[in-house]
Amino acid sequence: MNILVIGNANHLEECKQKFGEKNTYTHEQKHQEAEPYFGKADVIFDFVIYKSPEQMEVYRDHPKAIAFLNTTKISLAALCKPFKHEFSCHLFGFAGLPTFLNREILEVSLYKPEHKERMQEICTALNTKFLVVEDRVGLVTPRVIAMIINEAYYTVEEKTATREDIDKAMKLGTNYPYGPFEWCELIGLAHVYELLDALYLDTKDERYKICGLLRREYLMK
Repeated sequence: MNILVIGNANHLEECKQKFGEKNTYTHEQKHQEAEPYFGKADVIFDFVIYKSPEQMEVYRDHPKAIAFLNTTKISLAALCKPFKHEFSCHLFGFAGLPTFLNREILEVSLYKPEHKERMQEICTALNTKFLVVEDRVGLVTPRVIAMIINEAYYTVEEKTATREDIDKAMKLGTNYPYGPFEWCELIGLAHVYELLDALYLDTKDERYKICGLLRREYLMK
């Protein structure tokens, strides 16, 4: 397949690791530079749309595009709301923060339920299993991991355990691939903070209220 990746070099590498070298990849960092390749791409993976939601105009202008948009921090509905009823292309959400793409199951959300069959065809062509989840901020896995990281920060703030002990306990006790602080470093502290902030604004759930220690570390970065 011809895959257009919009994002940085790490995003391109993540796609290659997930979908394999047998595909053809085109990589651009900005939507303006990527737009000339829309007609040649079988599928687009847009990792950076949440930074510039106004760039959704690109997809409005390409009705045949098939695009997976990084909706970890903003839902498809929120991205499309300013252009409501103007999109005829196929839009799907995916978890595009570091560590969440290259997993066995691709987590996806739908902008239009009637596009599910086309999404299934694309995932089959990409040779990946998939799981359709609700179009909400954080999807499922990023939401859970962000909450765990936040709780781990509360535990350290309360001096109940050290970061090292928490990481070790989580890996041994739950068989997680990383401890909360290891995972936070891999994802990026700024991403974790911004995801938690978006989750709290969306849900007003106290579980996502950002720990003071995490907030201070974010502000000091």
